[in-house]
Amino acid sequence: MTEAGPVVGPVVLVTGGAGYVGSHVCLALHEAGFRPVVYDNLTNGHAAFVQWGPLEVGDIRDRERLDQVLAAHKPLAILHFAALIEVGESVLHPGRFYDNNVGGTITLIEAARAAGIGAMVFSSTCATFGAPVQMPMGEDHPQQPLNPYGRSKLIVEQMLADYERYSGLRSVSLRYFNAAGADEQGRIGERHEPETHAIPLALQAVLGQRSGFKLFGDDYDTRDGTAIRDYVHVSDLADAHVRALRYLLEGGVTTSFNLGTGNGTSVRELLTAVEAVTGKPFPVEVVGRRQGDAPMLVANGTRCETVLGWKPQRSLHDIVASALAWHTAERDRAASASKDRLPA
Repeated sequence: MTEAGPVVGPVVLVTGGAGYVGSHVCLALHEAGFRPVVYDNLTNGHAAFVQWGPLEVGDIRDRERLDQVLAAHKPLAILHFAALIEVGESVLHPGRFYDNNVGGTITLIEAARAAGIGAMVFSSTCATFGAPVQMPMGEDHPQQPLNPYGRSKLIVEQMLADYERYSGLRSVSLRYFNAAGADEQGRIGERHEPETHAIPLALQAVLGQRSGFKLFGDDYDTRDGTAIRDYVHVSDLADAHVRALRYLLEGGVTTSFNLGTGNGTSVRELLTAVEAVTGKPFPVEVVGRRQGDAPMLVANGTRCETVLGWKPQRSLHDIVASALAWHTAERDRAASASKDRLPA
């Protein structure tokens, strides 16, 4: 166990808290007076991102380890981010996603129930909706996932509804649209290995870390032929999680919220924004569509604003600028570390 900071505030367990969104939520929890205990197997997370509470290394499928951690820290709630998330990988290896995302969540919930924990905030996704039949997409939009990743998240949402009905576990499922950007003070940011997300890929092209940007499909039925997504700053997402946690701690019932700005940005528009912020053009190669990608996903966030008082505060420019600062610093750190390893 790695300790960080003084013991303050009520304890919450954050599974997957060493990952991109989870670590930003830990920062927001810390600033809101909570003590986040991170539970992460570090397969995709980064120990360096755990800065606002202790790190407990473990897998959500390991019931014995979960019981140990819950007994040691006695959290009053769980924020659950631990999951496999890559859409393309889910199409190739669906069993891995059902084993980890569904099976692991069952193990986590059963451990939480045994420990007397009655509240959970679940990291869900707009991928549970599938192809849009109305736009923007509200919480009542039909849920017909296009890929095993989205289906695994939908199954968990359905499980959580049953757990409240039959055992009293209350939960909030937060359906992200496209999380993007980085902590504006540069403490943490977006780091995936391999990287598959649009903004980091474009910035890596700008920074000379890859030869160019691959645009997957320019023949969608959209305004410029490229897929449209709703990009929301990760720090705004983190604020929504703190609000959802407080909602549950104040007695709120199981529900779900869509987290997005309500404004769709096409891939070409995103690339134009990256070029505008960086001042640098970069090569773009159009290739075929990826299996399982929807043409358009844009949130209707009215309900979250009404119930939780949440509304995104940061613009697309803010998203790209904060991501640029993070990725530039990451590049410089890597270059410095490489130089230090050179023989004298």
